[in-house]
This record gives sequence, C-alpha cells and structure tokens, in this order.
Amino acid sequence: MKNTVLITGASSGFGKAAAKLFHTNGWNVIATMRSPEKETDLSTLSNVFVTKLDVTDKLSIQKAVAAGIEKFGKIDVLVNNAGYGALGALEAATEEQVKQQFDVNFFGLIAVTKAVLPGMRKQKSGIIINVSSVGGRITFPFSSLYHATKFAVEGLTESMQYELNPLGISLKIVEPGGYKTEFAGRSMTLLKADGLDDYNQAFDKFVTMIDHWPMSENLGEVADVIYEAATDGTEKLRYPVGHDAVHLIQTRQQMDDVDFKKMMSAQTGI
Repeated sequence: MKNTVLITGASSGFGKAAAKLFHTNGWNVIATMRSPEKETDLSTLSNVFVTKLDVTDKLSIQKAVAAGIEKFGKIDVLVNNAGYGALGALEAATEEQVKQQFDVNFFGLIAVTKAVLPGMRKQKSGIIINVSSVGGRITFPFSSLYHATKFAVEGLTESMQYELNPLGISLKIVEPGGYKTEFAGRSMTLLKADGLDDYNQAFDKFVTMIDHWPMSENLGEVADVIYEAATDGTEKLRYPVGHDAVHLIQTRQQMDDVDFKKMMSAQTGI
C-alpha cells in the first residue's frame, strides 16, 4: 500500500513543490488549498487528490482529512505548510490582524494536526512536518507577529515529541531561509496605521532592504528537505534549509543577545 501525505498550502511555493516531489516518488498526495477550483496543474496528476482546506475553517479541515482517508485509506505524513507573514510595528497591528496571523500560522496548524492524529494513533505510526522558518530561530525587525507564531510552532513541535513519539508518531521542523515564493507577495500583510509616523523611516528602510534581499529561486531545495524529513527514519527534529538560514542560525548561536541585535540593526539599517 502506497504511503500518503497531506500537504496544506499546496497551491504554490513550497507546498506545491513538495506535492510534485512526493508524487514523483510514488506517494499518494492529498494536496489541499483554499481554492482548489483554480488549480490546473496538480489536478492532472495521478494519485494526487486536490481538495479544499482552509486552516482557519475547522469544518473544511475535517472534510479534507475525511475525504483524503476515504480516497487513499490513511494519512502517513502531514506537512503543515500553509502560512503568511505580517510585517510592521506591533503598535500598528489591529486586533483582527494579530488574531489572523495566529489563526493561520499557529492555531490553524494545531487544528489540522489534531484532525490527523486519531488516524495516526490508530495505525501507531505517522510523521508530522511543520514548516517553520529561520524566523522561528532568529528575529528580524518589524516582524514581531510573524516571529511570535513561528517561535510558537517551534516550541509546540519540540514538546509534542514527548507525547507522540511513544505512540509511533514523529515530529519534524523545516526551517527555510529566503526563497522567492508568494510569501513576499500575496501572502504578506504590511501593517500601517495613521498617527504612527515615528516608525516610518525605519520601517521604510527595512521594506527596501527586503525588496533587495537575495532570495533563492530553488524551491525544490526546500521540497527535497521536506521529503528527507518524511523518509530519513531518524529522530532528527530541525532541518534548516538554505545557506542564509544555516548561516544565521549558526551566527545566532555564537553571539549573545546584545551583539546579535547590533549586527542585525547594522545589516538592516535600523
């Protein structure tokens, strides 16, 4: 019986690249997204089931998981990939924007995980791969909400090992650096509010730096690491991906809080 993977946020970026890679390697793929009717690529592949899943809609999660199990019999691997970033001063964020950032990146991830766990417990096996970010280990300016969600994902995933490993379920964290995905396009929210001019100069500098940041176009590199995490059979927890991610994490480990903040401030012009 073929292994089956469920991937959230599979309409583009890492999710789509991972869906294609798992398919190429003979897996059944449940490729989930908010607007499956717009998908014209994955839907043509054999053993790829494209279905609707909005991580902020629990009913859509339950339906997608049930439909996937009905289609393929089981779910062996879950890739929690869906997410987006909010950039700006915390003070500029509305209550709704704060809630939305956590609903998608954190509470949605929890809801999808809880939906697949009964099946994994029953079969006494499974792997949950949470796509975090280098931003789950280090921080950039004007990204406090995004970092808060990714740091939360890291802590959640690390702790869940203790309760799920004895049940045959493994946990993995993939931490990409900078890649050219929709994250910096339609999947990004800029936080701005009237009367907060004190932040404008520094924020504009940071946004300009982001616009010129060297982003890798090799999304397959991240898909490869997601697949590695799903198949390497080890207890390895964290998988940094990309030269910038590896370098930044190593640098952070070698510096104290003050020195790292000074270095980051200098690099970003803040």
